[in-house]
Amino acid sequence: MSMHRLTDEYEALRKSVEEFSREVVAPVIGDYYERCAFPYDIVAQMGRMGLFGLPIPEEHGGMGGDYFALCLALEELARVDSSVAITLEAAVSLGAMPIHRYGTDAQKAEWLPRLTSGETLGAFGLTEPGGGSDVPGGMRTTATLDGGEWVINGSKAFITNSGTDITGFVAVAAITGHREPGEDGRARPEISTIIVPSGTPGFAVSKKYSKVGWSASDTRELSFTDCRVPEAGLLGERGRGYAQFLRTLDEGRVAIAALSVGLAQGCVDECLRYVRERRAFGQEIGRYQAIQFKIADMEVRTHTARLAYYHAAEKMLAGEPFKKEAAIAKLVSSNAAMDNARDATQIFGGYGFMNEFPVGRFYRDAKILEIGEGTSEVQRMLIARQLGLPA
Repeated sequence: MSMHRLTDEYEALRKSVEEFSREVVAPVIGDYYERCAFPYDIVAQMGRMGLFGLPIPEEHGGMGGDYFALCLALEELARVDSSVAITLEAAVSLGAMPIHRYGTDAQKAEWLPRLTSGETLGAFGLTEPGGGSDVPGGMRTTATLDGGEWVINGSKAFITNSGTDITGFVAVAAITGHREPGEDGRARPEISTIIVPSGTPGFAVSKKYSKVGWSASDTRELSFTDCRVPEAGLLGERGRGYAQFLRTLDEGRVAIAALSVGLAQGCVDECLRYVRERRAFGQEIGRYQAIQFKIADMEVRTHTARLAYYHAAEKMLAGEPFKKEAAIAKLVSSNAAMDNARDATQIFGGYGFMNEFPVGRFYRDAKILEIGEGTSEVQRMLIARQLGLPA
């Protein structure tokens, strides 16, 4: 990849997803959104396109691409709809990638072919009802070994793709013990990740949340009551769960930045169409400088945010440290999405407040981008620490 020009291969992918979004997703997604219904047929088509396997090696059913390819797909999907985009993002970044990166050969053989085809979705159970950003300090879910099985107790909140008809498992972060006390005398929790297949006794999935936005995506609260899974369900090393999901979240921030850029660009797209059609005071409103300046500012935000996520992805693919760049990209792009959605709604006026228009959905979808995968405040904290400021 280049910071300035996409290769022919990347551009071909971007264009194919752009066409799919415009021709397949755009005409029907408003209906799914209104009904808060999960778009199974769209997901199946995305699976046939290979989107769920973009960064996964071919031997496991993937496309053998990289994470930047996934980001390009997310940006193009989010130009039209964020529910479909976040379904793909969570399925790959939080579902398939941890199995690919940390799974045993048996776990990869069991799950990756189904995940990469879109036949099955995986979910990542990290956030807890009382914890929020306080990880690992706020974690209460526990997993104890008993007779060759993990016994899991606790609950998780806001988990994407966790309760669909095609959800195969949730990878659950849980306290599996405690480390030796540190210098402050406090014992640190030992956190591990355990694969819990859907339908396991003791694993309960709540009904879907009623959400402000992302209405066509699946988000639920989960509970575990003496839920037993085989010891072999451990994902990665015991006690390395925290380190594993920090890496997962760093990558995920680049992906959410790409999704945010897509929403921001979608706002520009819709406004450019609208201002050429809408007339007020005797002429099309695109002739008024107040409107032109507002759209110019929207384009500036989008362009700047795209460069930020391209840069973070470039460092990630080069194997260089990218934590700070990922946090910057996430912060800048989520702000851009929120600001552009607000401005687009203003330009559309009363029509912008109607859910039947895309900008109404964009406005509802934008706010969570400043919260999920680490709040804006967490991103600022990460950036400050990467600059060497005291924790």
